[in-house]
Amino acid sequence: MLGMIRRWFDTEEVRRVGTTPDYRFSLANERTFLAWIRTGLALVAGGLATAQFLPPLPIAHLREVISVALLLLGGLVAVRAVDRWARTERAMRLGRDLPASRFPALLAILVGLGAVLLVVAVLVRAFQ
Repeated sequence: MLGMIRRWFDTEEVRRVGTTPDYRFSLANERTFLAWIRTGLALVAGGLATAQFLPPLPIAHLREVISVALLLLGGLVAVRAVDRWARTERAMRLGRDLPASRFPALLAILVGLGAVLLVVAVLVRAFQ
């Protein structure tokens, strides 16, 4: 675990492995990383907005649960983004297949479930 985290910050370690890939691929990897970071920031912003601006919901503490879930998911996405960037860069330098990931599917399912929960909360409130 510490070795993985060290790789995120040690730019020299990245350069010592394999050969330098076409810079366009490295830049595309960086753009993908930045897209994931934007997604994480959007989730964090949604969590803060939920905590501050969403009126109390008919289910006790649902607003807080949604807010904390969005905040945690945003943090997880940010950490996952840097790990994905480092693993992809390493694979490109070693001429290996890019690492497969189930995280995008997991994120989509979690966001979809969160949306369903919000729809239920809105409908419960509308028919009270």
